[in-house]
Amino acid sequence: MTRERFARKGEHVAGTRHRLIRARKAAGYTQESLAEALHTDPRTVRNWESGKSEPIPYKRPKLAKLLDVTRAQLDELLTDERPAAELLPAASALRPADATAEDDEAAAWDLARRITASDVGNETLSQLEHIVDDVAIAYATTAPADLAVQLRGYLQYVGQLLEGRMTLAEHRRLLVVGGWLSLLAGTVHIDLKQPAAARARLRTADSLAKHAEHDEIRAWGLETEAWWLLTDGDYHGALELSRRSQSFAPAGSSIAIQSTAQEGRALARLGETTDMYRAIERVNHLVSPLKVPDRPEHHYHYDPNKSVAYMATTLAWAGDPAAESFAREILDRLNRQEHNGKWPRRVASANLDLALTLIVGDRLDEAVGATQIALASGRVVPSNHWRAAEVVRAVEARKMPEALELREAYEEMRRG
Repeated sequence: MTRERFARKGEHVAGTRHRLIRARKAAGYTQESLAEALHTDPRTVRNWESGKSEPIPYKRPKLAKLLDVTRAQLDELLTDERPAAELLPAASALRPADATAEDDEAAAWDLARRITASDVGNETLSQLEHIVDDVAIAYATTAPADLAVQLRGYLQYVGQLLEGRMTLAEHRRLLVVGGWLSLLAGTVHIDLKQPAAARARLRTADSLAKHAEHDEIRAWGLETEAWWLLTDGDYHGALELSRRSQSFAPAGSSIAIQSTAQEGRALARLGETTDMYRAIERVNHLVSPLKVPDRPEHHYHYDPNKSVAYMATTLAWAGDPAAESFAREILDRLNRQEHNGKWPRRVASANLDLALTLIVGDRLDEAVGATQIALASGRVVPSNHWRAAEVVRAVEARKMPEALELREAYEEMRRG
């Protein structure tokens, strides 16, 4: 017997969320206008309020904002207001006295059919999983603003699919797809210096990963936040998040290496060189058995060349002259592959690392040249502007004749 039949018989439909309804009305929304603001169907809002379904994770931040409540308060609004024992109809209503064995058999077959019913399907999920790989590869060469538009469209589609019927296995696969796409979207928003959007995307990625029990996505999310804090100068926060990321990272995985390298960079910034060198040793140990993957430009597949680039950055920040040899090595490797167009951002970053090292060695003319190459490339994303600014300030502090020209090039890059 369905919920609708119970309702027609005058039974109270369990789970009505009166507090959610009151919050919606207090915010000035009808069910239809709230649905329109959330880009969903009014029936979906009615189902939330009647307790028939839950808002999917990626819609919750916007729902909370529209209702002018915190995420914790929204969770309270979504909690059923009646004791759990009262949520079920009476046993007599569940199985009427006149029910027969044939009714039980039909109910069993109906339940089995519902378990396998799906509006998604394996082909759709497989295509979405390929899209995850495609956008993770495109990240290295695509302008962040362009990639943000693509990711927004894919995530809206995933959100629509989550409203439909699917098997448990399909549901988990869709949550994982949504987790990876949200994670990369958060990274792109960091690149574009859009903190509110970045924070929302990363929180959604973590929520989806929790529901899917996917520790790798959770680890990448923490590492991404660590990198974000590092770019903002919160080195202690970056160090803490890098270590938390390692606690979730599967052994020997790409994220285990990446989060360890991020820890080393944070330690370099904090001047804790002894622990920094230990982190570098751990990265080298993890990387040593790796081969270059088939698609090394994939943002979430660790390319051993990255360890050289990270070594250059880490040592440059620590003021270690050895950084120069690593920066030149990675530039040599990348320049040999330049015809394939895969690594323009890495080349720009490596030139900035080289410039920092050359400044430490008081080779200012060469430092200016390396910086100009990076600035002219057009591949220094907004989240990395501070690295270029660091070199510009160092040149200005030494009152070099090229300082004004370098400052103008830097400001032009920022405007662009």
